[in-house]
Amino acid sequence: MRIRHLFSQDNHTIRLLQITDTHLFADPHGSLLGVNTVASYKAVIGEIRDQYIVFDAIIATGDLSQDHSAESYQHFADGISGWIQPCYWLPGNHDCQLEMLAVLNQSTLVRCEQVLLGEHWQMIILDSQVKGVPHGYVSNKQLMLLEQTLISQPKRHALVLLHHHPLSVGSAWLDQHQLHNQGVFWLCIERHNNIKGIVCGHIHQALDIQYAGLRVMAAPSTCIQFLPDSDDFALDSTNPGWREISLHQDGTIISKIGRIKGSGFHPDMNSSGY
Repeated sequence: MRIRHLFSQDNHTIRLLQITDTHLFADPHGSLLGVNTVASYKAVIGEIRDQYIVFDAIIATGDLSQDHSAESYQHFADGISGWIQPCYWLPGNHDCQLEMLAVLNQSTLVRCEQVLLGEHWQMIILDSQVKGVPHGYVSNKQLMLLEQTLISQPKRHALVLLHHHPLSVGSAWLDQHQLHNQGVFWLCIERHNNIKGIVCGHIHQALDIQYAGLRVMAAPSTCIQFLPDSDDFALDSTNPGWREISLHQDGTIISKIGRIKGSGFHPDMNSSGY
């Protein structure tokens, strides 16, 4: 098991920046449903810089590439290269793990399963990818990893990361592609009272709800957004964005969504899928 340590700037609060579903192409002019994904990614990074947002680490929750290319992952790495904070990443259904490992194996880009966050928290990073299909599944190996990390640090609050949403979000077409074995996942989660939150990507929209006594959160994509509560595929006109998460020593989670300003990225609202 690969374990890392992360310390906060004030030794009390851990601040995370979630960036997800960038869907980058090798071609910097590549577009997804009418949105140039490299340009929208750069716009999100630029807005975060302009706002001088303080964070201790980036969490990149999957679907970083749309075309599986090494060049697309290099675009991701280049976008955050000016920051010295580490980026912890995991694969989504669109990602190629071989290319991810080949490119995102740099000093500040870290693939690991467990991060000890300061003195009071840990982050557990799961792989829910099922090769070749859009839905997610947490293997027995990953469930064992989850169980072992929770047992190993019983006094630490825990934040669990995965790409696929582990519960229905009210969109029939999208919920087909959620975590397919969420029953056993939640059985494991509910055995441990030190888990405070779950963070996912995949749904291209903001989500922040209470479920089974803990916080479940997702962030907007840096490119296209899916319309919430839509049974059929539909895009939303809201801007690309990110999520900020603050983990406090008493187990409290404070979080908010940020979005780019203006109206520079207009998806093809007539699209019927991708």
